[in-house]
Amino acid sequence: MESEQMMINNRSQANLTLEYKPFSKALGETVKTGIIRSNMIAVFTGLCMALYVYDASIGEHWLAILASLVGSSFIIGAAGAFNNLYDRDIDAVMERTRNRPTVTGQVDTRTGLALGIFLTVAGTLLLLFASPMAALFALLGLFLYMIPYTMWTKRRTVYNTEVGSISGAVPPLIGWSVISHDYAHAGIWALVITMILWQMPHFYCIAIRRFDEYKAAGVPMLPVVKGIKRAYTQTNVYLVLLSASSFLFWSFSPIVAVIVLLINLAWLVTSFKTYNPAEQKAWATKMFIFSIQHLILVYLVIVLYSLIAKALL
Repeated sequence: MESEQMMINNRSQANLTLEYKPFSKALGETVKTGIIRSNMIAVFTGLCMALYVYDASIGEHWLAILASLVGSSFIIGAAGAFNNLYDRDIDAVMERTRNRPTVTGQVDTRTGLALGIFLTVAGTLLLLFASPMAALFALLGLFLYMIPYTMWTKRRTVYNTEVGSISGAVPPLIGWSVISHDYAHAGIWALVITMILWQMPHFYCIAIRRFDEYKAAGVPMLPVVKGIKRAYTQTNVYLVLLSASSFLFWSFSPIVAVIVLLINLAWLVTSFKTYNPAEQKAWATKMFIFSIQHLILVYLVIVLYSLIAKALL
């Protein structure tokens, strides 16, 4: 009851100071279009990997590819809508999220649920057309994000980031499944493992930058519960593991493996060189920015290699 009252109070304050957004923008924020875009790049990367590995033709699969991209974006959007509805109480406390339409009331529960259900059904149908396995992975990702992460571990344990990272690593498998149902190739699992390991340093940095907000909302992020020093140490452990995982790309391409290794090592070096106990949030900001650049570079290397090498075959 206290959390509900807190959400109502914050919503009332927000409504006093803010004008409602255009409804199209409100819906976009509800489905988290930024997260949709980033995850769609991951889907496309997995797709490109499979096109290269199996020497598949884009022309032969163009309709399935198109259906998979649209369907995946719908499922990811549904996850965003359901998550926003469930987390309204803690979103109302945090500066970063207190103006979300699901918090201010512009998108109410009925609208949010209808949007999420529609996107789930439509996305599943499109993915079933593209590939039944792609639909299965998409629904698995949705389930993992909503149940084990959002509803179970996010508010209960510092390991919520590790649990959430599993659902965040599903998108490449969706793209891969459009082209092939053979999951024995190490290349796709190298990308999945990279995305799992990448998410810990990335979200630790967000938690450090928003330390006070997560603490006020009662979300047990690692830096809040165990301290920033522990988060720094654990970040470096994951960056070492991330660097070691680069060699998993070897069977896909030694060139890609070496380039990804250099990108991963650059992130590790950045962590050591920029850390200052007296300016921990400044370090977290630099690491957060680098994490975004890191993932874009890894995706770009894989996509360009897949498309160029395929063209040269």
